[in-house]
Formats: sequence, structure tokens, C-alpha cells
Amino acid sequence: METGDKTEDISDFNSQYKMNKKQGGFRATIFIFVMMGLENIGFVANMVSLVVYFMVVMKFDLSGAATTVTNFLGTAFTLTLLGGFISDSYLNRLNTSLLFGAIEVLGYVLLIVQARDTKLQPLPCGKSSCVKGGKALLFYSAIYLMALGAGGIRGSIPALGADQFNQKDPKERKFIASFFNWFLLSITIGATIGVTIVVWISTERSWYLGFLISMLTAVAGLVSVAFGRPFYRVRVPGVSPLTKVVQVLVVAVRNRNLKIPENPDELFEVHDQESASGAECIPRTKQFRLLDKAAILPEGFKPKAWRVCSVTQVEEVKILTRMMPIILSTILMNTCLAQLQTFSIAQGRVMNVYIGSFKVPAASIPVIPLVFMTILVPIYEFAFLPVMQRITGHPNGITHLQRVGVGLVLSAISMTIAGLVELKRKNEFNNHGYKISLFWLSIHYAIFGIADMFTLVGLMDFFYSEAPAGMRSLSTSFSWLSLAIGYFLSSAFVEFIDLITRKLTKNRKGWLDGADINANHVELFYWFLAVLSVLNFGNYLYWASWYKYKEDIPTAGNEKDDVLKEAGETPNLKVGLLDETSEPQERGKEDEGEKPNLKEGVLDQ
Repeated sequence: METGDKTEDISDFNSQYKMNKKQGGFRATIFIFVMMGLENIGFVANMVSLVVYFMVVMKFDLSGAATTVTNFLGTAFTLTLLGGFISDSYLNRLNTSLLFGAIEVLGYVLLIVQARDTKLQPLPCGKSSCVKGGKALLFYSAIYLMALGAGGIRGSIPALGADQFNQKDPKERKFIASFFNWFLLSITIGATIGVTIVVWISTERSWYLGFLISMLTAVAGLVSVAFGRPFYRVRVPGVSPLTKVVQVLVVAVRNRNLKIPENPDELFEVHDQESASGAECIPRTKQFRLLDKAAILPEGFKPKAWRVCSVTQVEEVKILTRMMPIILSTILMNTCLAQLQTFSIAQGRVMNVYIGSFKVPAASIPVIPLVFMTILVPIYEFAFLPVMQRITGHPNGITHLQRVGVGLVLSAISMTIAGLVELKRKNEFNNHGYKISLFWLSIHYAIFGIADMFTLVGLMDFFYSEAPAGMRSLSTSFSWLSLAIGYFLSSAFVEFIDLITRKLTKNRKGWLDGADINANHVELFYWFLAVLSVLNFGNYLYWASWYKYKEDIPTAGNEKDDVLKEAGETPNLKVGLLDETSEPQERGKEDEGEKPNLKEGVLDQ
């Protein structure tokens, strides 16, 4: 029976993908790792150095440069939703990444043109922003084409890589978490090269050359991922996931006056859906019962789109709805991350940046957490993971949501230390005329690097594993959406805090007012974020304990167990009590008469 189920699962998987036996697996992902490493050489270098470029070349003041950077990055990560939507619905994930990669290259070309020709750069004007007219059009066209391209790539590439492993096959499923770990490592290695070599060239030699190298590495990345085409399992695009969501909402509103039947079997479902299309059939759950009205077929009507939705379609919307609080709970961490690419870089510019006679660019300081991550990802994969697997019995060592929770705690610690370091830096400079070493910043950078390793990979794996097959690009984009909102929230916080503190302070000067960071109170802003991070972690614990993993959702078999329980018989323990990725093994133990391993703990759903 087990063999037959496994064969059926793999057959369903094959029906969704154009593939043969030689496609998929880690061999296929090598091209993706190379592509992300090369693309991130330029992208991450610009993440940390653009604040300096905006201040020095484009004549923004400190707060103007910081908000322009965070708006650029927020836009880039928001547009991952567009990339995910297109790759799920219209183009496949490979072609989507190639299309948006070409758009990113075009943005680099415009940026290079402006950086090369001083006539296209603004003159100092003493205002927050000096870029106007045609120069502004060229500037904003360049950075937002880059944002569009980078966002589309990140909305499609992670799901393309994870697609190379069959989630329904236990032998392959366990490799999905490993893929995301190595995916992060490839980004980290590329970013390390970017924030050292490319940033040094940009800040110490020529911005034009730095942007040119970024463009060339992006082109090389596109060539790499294109060369992997014969080795990929490429999912066939399906119905737009957003259309399916809207259909459920519209039909649920249309049927709002209808009563949900007591017998769930009376709700509409396409029973041959799995065999016909290879899609997942998802059993009904009791959460968000109002949405179940979309699965009611009114009397006298024939089943058709926008009149009735299947139970599976309704459950897909419920899954996305359950994910929303998790996304919202991780936004503040990414607001903290934005400070490492703005104010921390500005701090570095007024610190001692020399190692002996060698001048270290302030924008290169993020290499410290990147080095930590480069070392820690293999340690996590080969040492921490096996140990935790033995301790917890969990195939991933710890659950996705536990991994995210660790990152949230570390981000709060990072912001606390960042405030202490800034207080020391400012005290030494203002009172003693002494510049402390740039490497004092490495403490909170390193802690946040570890936090990012836990959170980003945990979120990507979580969203990919939990999402229905036709929504996985869109779902993995939620990880980047959290980043996007975090950056936008950073811009809003900077403006809001500066406005409020300008009114409350005696000298009418805000915490973040003006270009002189030595006269500002960046440390108070860091501590403000640290306090919010602690409060946010309490909020996250609530939603993480509330969330039910997809495999924990009661199945039709569980309803039978409820009947047995009412009759006084012992029900068969099923997925609802088992961990989300140990289902096949635990079921096997039940069949053999062994007791399944029941997980406990706040985040162990």
C-alpha cells in the first residue's frame, strides 16, 4: 500500500512538471546557486553602498539618502510578488527569471551612464534632495528598473530551485530545507565579494566601474541559469493564484446568506481533480468558516467559475490567510535590517577605517556578518542539524517557525548592542576627539547575520512547504514581501521619529535631523527598534502557536476518528498530532504497531 501511494504521489508530481528522469535534484540547482551568487555580487554591494553614492554624488542629505535607499529596496522586494505571480500564472519560473534579469541589466546600464557623466549629476543645493528634471528622470528610472528586475528574479528563482525536489517523495522532500540553506550560502558568497571588492572599487576608485562590474556579473548570472535549462524540472504555469483567491472572496460574498451544510460532503469538490490535473486535493478545515460559503453550489445552478469554488480552492485561500500573521510578525526584524544598510554605514564613515595603512570602505563592514554566515551555514547543515534531528526527532532539526523565532530574538539583541556602540562612538568623538575603530560595528552586524541566517531560510522553506503547488512562487515571495514592508516601515519611522522628536526636544532638533550624525541621536532610534522588537516577539509567539501546519490540518480520516471518539472507541492517531515533515515515517510506525513520536512545545505544531 505504501509503495502504491508513493508511486501515485510521484506520478502527480510528474504531471505538473515537464521533466524526465535525468532532470531535477542538486545537479540542477548548481546553476541556480551560481546565478544567485553572481547576481548578488552587484545587488548586495549596491544595497550597502548606495547610501554613500546618494550622499556624495547625488547630493542627498543623511535622512534623504537613507529613505531613498530603503524605498528602493522596499520596492525591489515588493516586486517579488509580481515575479511570483507571473511565474505561477503565465511564464514558467525559469523564463520569468530570465525576463526580469534582462530588466535589471537595463537599469544598470542607465545607472552607469549617469555615474560616468558628471553633467548628468546634480550640483549641491543645501536641500534634502538636489536631483531635478531630466537628471531625476534618469536617476529614478535606473534604480527602479534595477528594483523591478531584482524583485522579479527573487520572486521566481527560489521556487524554481525547490521545484527540483518532489515534496511528496520522502527521499526528496528532506532536501528542500537543505536547498534553501545552500541557496542562502550562494547569496552570502556573492554578497561577500560584492561588499569587499565591488564596494572598494566604487568608493575608492570609481562609481562607474563598480556599477559596470555589477552589470557584468548580473549578465554572467543570467547566462548560468539559462545553461541549466536541460536539467530543470520546469513547472507548467496554471491558473493565476490571485484569480483563484479573488474568486473565493467574490463567491463567498455572493453566497453570504446561504447556510453552510452540516455535512461537509455536501460542499462542492471536483473529486477527480487529483487524477485529472495532478493538483493537490486539500480536505476541508474548520478555520475561517465564512470562506466555506464559496463552496456552496446554489440550487438550480450548474458548477462554473465565479459561481462556485471547490473545497480545495477555498482551502488554498485559507492557507494563505493563515500565513498572513506570520508575515506581519517578521516585518519589524527587516526594519532593523534596514538600519545596517543606512545609519550603520553612515556611522562607519566617521570612524577609524584603517587597518594599518589600508583604508577599509565603511560600506564594506557588512562583510563581517557575511563571513559569519558563510562559515555557519555549512556548520548548521553538517553539525547542528544532525544533532538537533537526534534530539527532537524532527527531520529539519527544528520547525520552520522555531527557526524564525530564533532570528527575531537575535535581531532585538543586535539593535540593543548597536545603540550601545553608537553611544560609545559619539562619546569618544564628541568628548575626546577620538575615532573608535570601524570594527566596533561588527558586533551587532555579526549577531544580525546569524539572525538573518535563521529567519530568511526558515521563512522561505515555510512558505514553499505550506503553499499549494500552484502558488509556491507567490508564496516564497512573501519572505521578500516582509523585507519590503520592513524597508518601507524604516522610511516611515525615520520621518515620524524625526518629526515627533523635533517638536518635543528643547532645541527643536530631531533625533535624526541633518547630515551631521555626531549631533544626532541614532542610538535612541536603535533602542526604540529594540523595544519594539521585544514586543513584536511576544506577538509572534502567539501567532506561531496558533498556526497549524498544512499536514496538521484534520483530514477526512480525522472526522471518522471524531465519530469513534464519541462512541467511546480509541481513534487512530493521524497527522493532526504529528510534526509537519515526519508524516510518512510516523504513519509507517503506526502501521507496524509502534508508538508515533508526538511533538510538544509552543512552536512544534
